[in-house]
Amino acid sequence: MKFGISTFITDLSTRPAPLGRAIEERGFDSLFIAEHSHIPVDRRSPYPPGGELPDIYYRTLDPFVALTAAATVTERLLLGTGIALVSQRDPFHTAKEVASLDLISDGRAVFGVGVGWNREEMANHGTDPATRGKLVDERLRAILELWTKEKAEFHGEFVDFDPVYAWPKPVQKPHPPLFVGGGKGAFPRVAELGDAWLANSVPPGVLAPQIEEVRALAGRAVPVTVYGVPATPEAVEGYAQLGVERVLFYLPSDPGPAALAHLDQFAEVAARFR
Repeated sequence: MKFGISTFITDLSTRPAPLGRAIEERGFDSLFIAEHSHIPVDRRSPYPPGGELPDIYYRTLDPFVALTAAATVTERLLLGTGIALVSQRDPFHTAKEVASLDLISDGRAVFGVGVGWNREEMANHGTDPATRGKLVDERLRAILELWTKEKAEFHGEFVDFDPVYAWPKPVQKPHPPLFVGGGKGAFPRVAELGDAWLANSVPPGVLAPQIEEVRALAGRAVPVTVYGVPATPEAVEGYAQLGVERVLFYLPSDPGPAALAHLDQFAEVAARFR
């Protein structure tokens, strides 16, 4: 099993370059970071875990700028979005950003994607929350065309363009791995488009039947990465018994020494399973 880090990088937390270097030096294989373009003042969508929305949601850096900074000071670290809100993203710009990151990092980009929960946020991007799932599916299919075809075109209900040229193409072939986030509603997307399922903090006991369900739907052994895992031996053991490919410890968005202390603690836990 592989070990990585999931976090929110903000304007108040450790900068992405020293954070990426510290993560790689401690033997972790990946860094996955969240994104929110903004948070509407009149937000009515409830925070999924319950309670008040944490301050980190208001302050996230652009994920591709942050991951590129980390890419320039690392050599092996996989650089992932966890998750990119495709319901709020133009497919042309997104395809170029992921491919550019893949080029700059020499093939280390991972495109973690999701639909999102903040209806007011996505509405500000012109997205109808009622059809956001269909929109995301079309945008992902269009992005795959832009990555893999010299003359790419796409004709759908929400995305429609005649043949275009779009560079750079990704270094990874046929394209950077697509990690699809979400619960059961995302399983058809995982089955059709995903290279892996990015499960969000699902406990092992709940995760076990879900892994069976998504693999049965896909007709293949879909790899599973779990985002936001508690850094305890008990939690890691539970995921190890399920055969998940990777666990991502959740790193609080602290600055400097506090973040490094967390990483040292995580490395001690991971070392027990290597």
